[in-house]
Amino acid sequence: MKDNEHVVGIVGAIVDHTSRIGKEEKVAMRMAMEDFYSITNQTLILHIIDSQRDPMHAALGAKDLITRQQAQAILGPQTWEGTSLVAKVGSENRVPVLSFADDTPKWATEVWPFLVQASAANTFYQMKAVAAIVQDSSEWFRVTVIYDDSDSSINEVLPQLSSALREVGTEIHNLVPLPPFVSFSELSEELERLKNDQTRVFVVHLSVPLALRFFEKARELNMMEKDYVWITTDPFTSLVHSFNASTISSMQGVVGVKRYFPEDGPRFRDFYYRFRKRFSSEHPEEDHYEPGVFAVQSYDAAWTVALAMNQSSKLLDGQNLLSKILQSKFDGLSGKVEFNTTVDQKLPPAQVFQIVNVVGKSYRELGFWSEQSGFTASLGENAKNSSSMEVLGQVFWPGAPRLTPKGWTTTSSNNKPLRIGVPSLSNFKQYVNVEEDYDSPNNLSFSGFAIDVFKATLEELPYDFPYDFFPFNGTYDSLVEQIHLKKYDAIVGDVAIVARRYRHAEFTLPYIESALTMVVTVQPETRNRAWLFMKPFTKSMWVLIALVNVYNGFVVWFIERNHCPELKGSVLNQIGILLWLAFSTLFSLHGDKLHSNLSRMAMVVWLFMALVITQTYTANLASMLTLQRLEPTFSDIGVLRSSSAKIGYCRGSFVQRYLNEVLRFNLNNIKNFSSPDDYAKALRNKEIAAAFLEVPMAKLFLAKYCKGFIRVGPTYKVGGFGYVFPKGSPMLASVNEALLKVFESGKLRELEQGMLASEKCEGMEDGDDETTQSLSPNSFFVPFIITGATSTIALVFYLCRVYKSMFGHKNLIWRLEMAVIKGRFSRRASGLPETGTNIISATLNSSDSNSNILV
Repeated sequence: MKDNEHVVGIVGAIVDHTSRIGKEEKVAMRMAMEDFYSITNQTLILHIIDSQRDPMHAALGAKDLITRQQAQAILGPQTWEGTSLVAKVGSENRVPVLSFADDTPKWATEVWPFLVQASAANTFYQMKAVAAIVQDSSEWFRVTVIYDDSDSSINEVLPQLSSALREVGTEIHNLVPLPPFVSFSELSEELERLKNDQTRVFVVHLSVPLALRFFEKARELNMMEKDYVWITTDPFTSLVHSFNASTISSMQGVVGVKRYFPEDGPRFRDFYYRFRKRFSSEHPEEDHYEPGVFAVQSYDAAWTVALAMNQSSKLLDGQNLLSKILQSKFDGLSGKVEFNTTVDQKLPPAQVFQIVNVVGKSYRELGFWSEQSGFTASLGENAKNSSSMEVLGQVFWPGAPRLTPKGWTTTSSNNKPLRIGVPSLSNFKQYVNVEEDYDSPNNLSFSGFAIDVFKATLEELPYDFPYDFFPFNGTYDSLVEQIHLKKYDAIVGDVAIVARRYRHAEFTLPYIESALTMVVTVQPETRNRAWLFMKPFTKSMWVLIALVNVYNGFVVWFIERNHCPELKGSVLNQIGILLWLAFSTLFSLHGDKLHSNLSRMAMVVWLFMALVITQTYTANLASMLTLQRLEPTFSDIGVLRSSSAKIGYCRGSFVQRYLNEVLRFNLNNIKNFSSPDDYAKALRNKEIAAAFLEVPMAKLFLAKYCKGFIRVGPTYKVGGFGYVFPKGSPMLASVNEALLKVFESGKLRELEQGMLASEKCEGMEDGDDETTQSLSPNSFFVPFIITGATSTIALVFYLCRVYKSMFGHKNLIWRLEMAVIKGRFSRRASGLPETGTNIISATLNSSDSNSNILV
């Protein structure tokens, strides 16, 4: 400052002198004032006070800056707690306050109109960047969030993070609030609890001092090792450039999200070198001197105030100064500075974030993320964008694995295998069978289709899945509830996927088809015996036979009618003869009565066809008369319900509720059974009229009892059978993927066919399952084509000959008429008498005596 006439304003600043952020802000603001003087030769007086990390002390300092130091604008503080108090003081005194706090509430400027947010930080986009990192792994379905419970911004951070994670198919599994002055013993207890949990993906949103203590303790408990994932947020990540070697060593493998600001260009490079030199001289206790985002944003804020104060040659009042500040528009070190004057008086929110990876003695800048472009290794028009972090190159995770960590574990820290419950009261032992086996460790053996499919699924998992089976003697509903009570880690068996069970657990994909069907006994068919003679052929076959018969009869009648007087007569008589001729060919040829070779040809082919049809009809009718025809005792569920007949279902299953509430059967008419033999006995003794089984069980039942029972009626869609896991289990996605591989490899079909083949049908004999079916025109397609074509060809040939004969007949008549006329003129000329005999004779002599009009 040269003299007072060059002073254009007084600026106050509130920073935390003991923090790295405060130290960077002080140096940067002083540099801004000096740079402004060197360019404009105008002096701004800067008064900086220490907030001492106390919001109340910051408010008192603001009051002192305004009243005693005559400050016209205030820069800071860094926290929202301090900002809210300072903004109140500033608005009461009409002094603009440029806050560095992250994400001030939207209502803040309505309450304190002189508050301006000079930080471009934006929690919403930052949480989306965190969610994008989580989405990069297909196995990170649950995360644990660790946060500072003294941070008032957490009320916005958590909802935004939860929403962003849900968009990528992940949920917050656990929230861990930590007080700012938590003791090391309390921190150890909390970390031990997290270590025993299955989820190993952690999002850390802590203040710098608390985060440093947290990671130090996590390293001591071996939680910075393989399979762990640590993701940090601002403001902690934005200070990673300032951490010493000891701090960095406890954070190996951490991936962080920090605000991006451009570090290229001559202006920033000049600022960078001057900042390092000045910072090292003022704060030699620091290990690193590079400026971060807090330095550049405070530099831009100070420059904004300086430009606004320089707009007038005389001192501005508070309202005019606020207007000049909000009208600022220039390219600063942190990016474009241009306030939103219509809504909340903020800088445009940062939408580009830098992804860093702590490794070795420092950190690596992997690349960038933005909502528009996703991940990219560099910024620019030719940059390669991707939704995957693979475009950023190799990421070094905790424990230095080259593959992305699972982010969860199947076992707790004491390496105990998972406890898997198995229903021991399964009605169909082919699916789940629990037996005593003194050769096994727990004297029990577990077998069946459900067990086999589960073991095949585990073979497709890319990691070990230690487990132990435990039998459960109870209903399926109570078994699923054990998951919620944490008695079991999973359930394997013939457990139906039912909506109400989702209150306690989640299910894998159904490993077997899902439907409910009805099984009833069969009885000899008694209906429509009077029309049994029609059964050998289908209706379409009978219609086609009649049409072809009539057509062939018409062709023969048409060709033979001029040779046989009995084929003539009245129209009604000729129709009767035609029909008689058509259908009598099925039994006799009448070949000796036919006069034309064309009609004989059509009749012979049709006789062959008639012989094939009559012999086939006889054979099929005989088969139907000798084989017993069976029909279900009930085929309509409505009739079954109205008859109040008893029905059966599997004990312990959900079917009883479905039969009563959905299909409307009376509870008194519903009985439960515990084995296929019980079903068969009850159905045969007419104790029940029908049994309602899930389709997989019905297949097994009919494979064993293939005679005397049948599936009838519609099938009712239900959930099928699945394996059960706790709600939000990180294993569920991997198990589903492995289960799909079992489907696609054909292994599931092989296991199911093996299970059904092991059930030998009781009393089954060769041919017992054969049925005689009515024959359709498809069985006689070629003979019908041949006989139809033959008759048509004969008819066409006959019509051609008739046409030719008719044409010759007309020519002869014309010649006779001309001859008569000519003879009359000749006789008159010669004086001879005209006689018709002479004229006709002369005409016939001159004509072709072989002409004939008949065929």
